[in-house]
Formats: sequence, structure tokens, C-alpha cells
Amino acid sequence: MKQYLLSIYQPDGPTPPPEVLDGVVRKLDALNADLKAAGAWVFAGGLHPPSTATVLRAADGDTLVTDGPYTEGKEHLGGFTIITAPDLDAALAWGGRLADAVAPLPVEVRPFQG
Repeated sequence: MKQYLLSIYQPDGPTPPPEVLDGVVRKLDALNADLKAAGAWVFAGGLHPPSTATVLRAADGDTLVTDGPYTEGKEHLGGFTIITAPDLDAALAWGGRLADAVAPLPVEVRPFQG
């Protein structure tokens, strides 16, 4: 079984109102329960806004510490799920369910190396 990263990208801005967010959370909880029941769930998590990020760069034996995201953009990584799947088609099926749960946000499916 390979592991896959399902990344959720979201626009910068405020958190959606409860009437929108509550439905998304219910769908995500159901999807996570199905992933766990299928033995495909490894780990999942949401991230704080990019403004909370700290970037570290090694240079000349020193470490430069910078507040804020690595890159400026209109979208950022908002959350992720790591799954195991027998092949890309199975991972894409789970990714499609995740995309449905967080619609209209895009979901990227990417295999881990090794």
C-alpha cells in the first residue's frame, strides 16, 4: 500500500460562517469515519492561517527566521489528510470524496516517495 497526501487549498480570508462550516465539518467527520473503517486513514489535520507560519532558512552556518508564509499568494494549504491506498485510482476516489466535502475548494492528490 502506498501513502498519499490529500491537500486542501483555500483562499485567504475569514473563516466561513457557521451555517456553511458546520456542513463541511459533518461531511469531513463522515469521510474520516469511512477512511478509518476502510483502514485507509493515517492522519489528518487543519492548519492555522498562513500568518502564523515561521519560515527557517539555513545560510552560511546560520538560520534565518522569517515570520509569515513561505510564499505570498491568494490561496494556501488549509488542511490535509494522509491515506494509504493500493493505487492511484483508489487514492483519487478518496480525494474525490474529500473534494465533495470541502467544495468548492480544490484538493490535490500526491503520492509519497518510496
